[in-house]
Amino acid sequence: MKQVKSKYKNIIIGFGKGGKTLAAHLAKQGEDVAIIEQSDQMYGGTCINIGCIPTKSLIVSGEKHLAYTDALNIKNDLTASLRKANFDKLDSQATVTVITGSASFVSERTINVRSAQGEHTITGERIFINTGARPFIPNIKGIQESRRVFTSTSMMEQPVLPKKLIVIGAGFIGLEFADMFAKFGCEVTLLDQEKIFLPREDRDIADEIHKILSDKNIRIISGVAIERISDTADGIIVEYRHNNGQAILEASAALIATGRTPNIEGLHLDAAGIATDQRGYVRVNHKLETNVPKIWAIGDINGGPQFTYISLDDFRIIRDQLFGGDYVSVSQRKPVASSVFITPTLAHIGLREHEAKEKGYNTKIAKVQSAAIPRARILNETRGFLKSVVDADTNKILGCTLLCAEASEMINTVQIAIQTGMDYRILRDMIFTHPSMTEAFNDLYGTLG
Repeated sequence: MKQVKSKYKNIIIGFGKGGKTLAAHLAKQGEDVAIIEQSDQMYGGTCINIGCIPTKSLIVSGEKHLAYTDALNIKNDLTASLRKANFDKLDSQATVTVITGSASFVSERTINVRSAQGEHTITGERIFINTGARPFIPNIKGIQESRRVFTSTSMMEQPVLPKKLIVIGAGFIGLEFADMFAKFGCEVTLLDQEKIFLPREDRDIADEIHKILSDKNIRIISGVAIERISDTADGIIVEYRHNNGQAILEASAALIATGRTPNIEGLHLDAAGIATDQRGYVRVNHKLETNVPKIWAIGDINGGPQFTYISLDDFRIIRDQLFGGDYVSVSQRKPVASSVFITPTLAHIGLREHEAKEKGYNTKIAKVQSAAIPRARILNETRGFLKSVVDADTNKILGCTLLCAEASEMINTVQIAIQTGMDYRILRDMIFTHPSMTEAFNDLYGTLG
């Protein structure tokens, strides 16, 4: 470990995607950087350690029908190797000092760091807050006392697969975990506090996902209000209201998937005069600057879309501000895709059919069933369908939703088409490799003529 100095040109609080990429870039420019991470188990950030990478590793292991204990070992080995690689990449830089400890503001330019080696007070010309977010725990009676309520983070640390699992929350994290644990043979019940399942999605998409999950014996109950959680000798009881009546569920464990909340505890943002919004996220302008000069907020902590690739894009915006470039504002960011790794995968970009209609577009809708795609048959994954919304007046693609095998890869092709303003007929007539899932765009957009 390098000796901690008292002054740095740059201080980055948090080792997430945007922060670590910024640290490496600053070092490349010859600037000194202190990057502070409170846990040696979080080098590399949420995605590598407790988010995208470990969950997708477990999902793939589940699809391969591996034993749960084997899947955990694979996941743990993967995250450990990535964590080490991320630490080594920065620690090997001569101008980067990695400090493992808890950071708190003393003033606008001064940070106090408590580490195993003691306390350090450091100052920085520029400060970047990159502390991310964590699972939100709702105010439900008994939830704090329960020993069998887990978050998406703690659930992946459990060495024994629960026989029965209650997932509270039917957002994207809830869906991924419900589907994942069902793959390992767990009996899953999904308690959805929304009256309408996946209310943002078009009904044909939501209904198809509901059917796919139900066919996997995942029980979905929508429109519930959780009232109490209590432990039993060997499990848990969840009491809730549904259809104006009382109901209870018994299971081995419960997973809370009800959103995320910013990691600001202990930062003492008020000591630096840094403003937050009503949810606790750090307020930023279109340049990701806080209300305090030369302090930025990167990634989940600034309240933007909570994706690793958005954090990386935040880095690009700040990089161009500091070193010259044209991409300096969130307002310049074009539509980006998202994926939910249920099986088959749900991927989306742009406007949904109902959103396009609400905005007054004259639309035409392309739709094709997965079962019609040769590659889907080869992969033995014919569930779902592909759908796209096209502006009938301009022939430009307004949005696309894919519920099919390899959707997370395919959606990137549509993203390029949307961001570059392509006519849908370019994808319709493109020569794609065969047999591939991407060639389904020939058939999808071919339905429009």
